[in-house]
Amino acid sequence: MNEFGGAAVQATSVDVVVIGAGQAGLSAAFHLRRAGLEPDRDFVVLDHSPHAGGAWQFRWPSLTYGKVHGMYALPGMELAGADPARPSSEVIGAYFDTYERTFDLRVHRPVDVTAVREGDGGRLLVETSEGPYATRALINATGTWDRPFWPRYQGQETFRGRQLHTSGYPGPEEFAGKRVIVVGGGASGTQHLMEIAEVAAETTWVTRREPVFREGPFGEAEGRAAVALVEERVRLGLPPQSVVSVTGLPLNDAIRAARERGVMDRLPMFDRITPTGVAWDDGRTVDADVILWATGFRAAIEHLTPLRLREPGGGIRVEGTRAVRDERVHLVGYGPSASTIGANRAGRAAVTDIRRLLTREPAAAPTA
Repeated sequence: MNEFGGAAVQATSVDVVVIGAGQAGLSAAFHLRRAGLEPDRDFVVLDHSPHAGGAWQFRWPSLTYGKVHGMYALPGMELAGADPARPSSEVIGAYFDTYERTFDLRVHRPVDVTAVREGDGGRLLVETSEGPYATRALINATGTWDRPFWPRYQGQETFRGRQLHTSGYPGPEEFAGKRVIVVGGGASGTQHLMEIAEVAAETTWVTRREPVFREGPFGEAEGRAAVALVEERVRLGLPPQSVVSVTGLPLNDAIRAARERGVMDRLPMFDRITPTGVAWDDGRTVDADVILWATGFRAAIEHLTPLRLREPGGGIRVEGTRAVRDERVHLVGYGPSASTIGANRAGRAAVTDIRRLLTREPAAAPTA
């Protein structure tokens, strides 16, 4: 008997399992294909989402393609001629679907991966809803969308209004005539705030830190510097931060206009939540019907827990994409590779390393 029920289930043996079919997972699958590995024979791509599109398929309808910042094409196929007024979920979902079919990646979905643990004969055992896989290497590309971060504040359970997270944001229409508090100073928080302010009775913007807006061009050199800061945390085994947290927010025309109207007037983080709103220790209060938590996401890596990859700092230390504690495991779309261009590069780098492992050549030594 085993956890899959009934008699022991024979694991399907492959060289590589890719978990996740977002930007990073599809990039990795493309490079595996180009390296001569055959899907469903040498490697398998598992995705728990119902359709192609990665986390993009869950984005709110008002996030049109024209509002998306820095969506880089997948390797081998450009995304051209997209209608900027069309929802990004539709544009990118269709693009990913075409990509999967064009390169015959044969993504298995919906498949839930419950755990990855040590298997037999030096292989990893990947436990999934369609049965176990025994693999020589793993590319984890699960992103963050499935782990929305909800801060906890005194009195939160007493609030009589509605609380929701960016992961469940429906678009601005549902907030018409409401008093809304938006919590969070990232890209999503500012987008939500500006949209909701058009229809709400009142909006209040609250952030832990003073938002930093970036003016002027943001070129390749600036991008490399920002990624290096995120990469340093991952190298030290600390939980990764978003690239936006070190780059600041682009000061575009929409934000300038919102600032002029007072929409972007920011308050520091409140100290507690009351039944009717929020309160600060200095006596200030704000009444609200809705609290929208635009407070980001954490890496969705709980299924890797049995491998004990985490460092004392709480993160997984990686060199390039390879987990320092287990050379068979690669994390793409994690930390510095969480951006779309970073995910593409990480997919290629992971496959290069894995090819060495599969051919029993020594992997590159970790850098100091």
